[in-house]
Amino acid sequence: MRSSRHTIAFSASPLLASRTPVWRSRFVLAVLALAFVTLAGRAVYVQLLGNDFFQKQGEARFARTIELPPSRGRVLDRNGLILASSVPAFGIWADGANPSDPNMGQLAKLLGMNKNAVAEHIKRSADGFVYLKRQVDEATRERIKALGMVGVSDTKEYMRLYPEGDAAAHVVGFTNIENKGLEGVELAFNTQLSGHAGSRRVIKDRMGSIIEDLRDVIPPVNGQDVQLSIDSKVQFFAYDQLRTAVELHKAKGGSAVVLDAQSGEVLAMANYPSYNPSDRRNLTGELLRNRTITDTFEPGSTMKPFVVALALERGVVTPTTTYQTAPGYIDIGRHRISDSHEHGVLNVTQIVEKSSNVGTVKISMDLSAQAMWTTFTQVGIGQKPVVPFPGAASGRLRGYESWRPVEKATMSYGYGLSTSLFQLARAYTIFARNGDMAPLTMIKANGAVTGTPVFSPKVAGQMRDMLALATGDEGTAPRAQTLGYSVAGKTGTARKVEGKSYGKKYRAFFVGYAPADKPRVVVAVMIDEPGKGQFYGGIVAAPVFSQTVQNTLRIMGLQPDQVVRPNINAVGAQESF
Repeated sequence: MRSSRHTIAFSASPLLASRTPVWRSRFVLAVLALAFVTLAGRAVYVQLLGNDFFQKQGEARFARTIELPPSRGRVLDRNGLILASSVPAFGIWADGANPSDPNMGQLAKLLGMNKNAVAEHIKRSADGFVYLKRQVDEATRERIKALGMVGVSDTKEYMRLYPEGDAAAHVVGFTNIENKGLEGVELAFNTQLSGHAGSRRVIKDRMGSIIEDLRDVIPPVNGQDVQLSIDSKVQFFAYDQLRTAVELHKAKGGSAVVLDAQSGEVLAMANYPSYNPSDRRNLTGELLRNRTITDTFEPGSTMKPFVVALALERGVVTPTTTYQTAPGYIDIGRHRISDSHEHGVLNVTQIVEKSSNVGTVKISMDLSAQAMWTTFTQVGIGQKPVVPFPGAASGRLRGYESWRPVEKATMSYGYGLSTSLFQLARAYTIFARNGDMAPLTMIKANGAVTGTPVFSPKVAGQMRDMLALATGDEGTAPRAQTLGYSVAGKTGTARKVEGKSYGKKYRAFFVGYAPADKPRVVVAVMIDEPGKGQFYGGIVAAPVFSQTVQNTLRIMGLQPDQVVRPNINAVGAQESF
């Protein structure tokens, strides 16, 4: 048998067996080459020629401008002790976060918020930036950051601290969440304290974390410190004494002002009740007001010394001129003005010492309405205090042309006009400064100041003698006496208006200075609506003056000017009001 041999071709496929046309191969190679050139050109464009464009496009999607908040200036007392300062804090925010994030419960716990409330905030973040909580401390911020929640991040800010708390709240005031002053010194000096914010451009990743700093950094300008004339120790003692008196007498409240009589510096402005400036929830407007300077009232018998001083200045009376005050009242038209009890014949000095309404009215009858109005205006009644404090009241003093005889009479003992405690304290610097009234300042000053003349030094000296007797055993305020220092001053007790007439609620006052011969400080005290049947200024307000003066003079380093223990338990004369 003959064998045969078959040859097998390279491929049995007709397509593979056929030769590929040369033009097709060249076309494919051309396409590949063109694609390569295109990609290479694109790479060159992106990396070199179009780099700025694409970088800007990327920055537009992930770059952010971050505000760099300034540190608010500190508020300091006269000795450099801090009354208000700022510490770093963080605002936690969301932008496009996931409300179903498994860490939602932990986030809410760290923020001290309800989980549902946090979830609602985060839902709103789908439309853009929303704060979850402001002024979070560093430790909490780090724990939140560790959760790694997409779209939840933080911004640096500052939180305000008030070391003196309730005691200085009405002086210092407070700021809002944006660190803008809303009350007190924080508002009055907001521009100086605020500074100016800076900014920086950064790139953030999808979790909100900064991954790169860009250019264009504008550093913040921090706020300036403000050093007040306030002495934090004097402020605390005044506040503490007010609290004691208000609680002891079941009163509605109380206020006190302490001035340096020679420099015109305000050493303290205290009110009780007060508030915690770091926790202002559920507060009313009344509690927020610095009532020493915003609230006005009829000052009662504390106005009598100014009428007597005017009469002395005009030569109408001398300290020994006598008046018959029997039978203990005087009728002005259809109106009767009375003393607390009959005093009989009193000289001018005794009229001040005993606080006789009848005697003061009789002195005023020898003075013109215009003269009284001029003097009241000169001592600041009806004039807005020239201090940079929000809400400072001017009080009320009608033009003398409209005064009726009975109104002229009642104004002589402090009814029918109104003033603030701050104004009243300033008015008494006239007697403490040889007849001129000090310009007041809340900023620390150096040395004595030149005042505005109101009475002659001779008359001021005569009034100092009379006001010293008013705090003696036979006066209305022996309880104003204090250990180691001589004092002088005047009580006041005024009925409060209820509806359209005077009711059975009172304000008790004492305004005075110490030492009596060479005064350094003026202290004004008001207790509002004292209860328990005791409402006279000599009983309720004078003890606050006594303790405040003593502590203030010791803090100032002033040596005692008397060694005999004062008879501070003396009963004293009953005041007329």
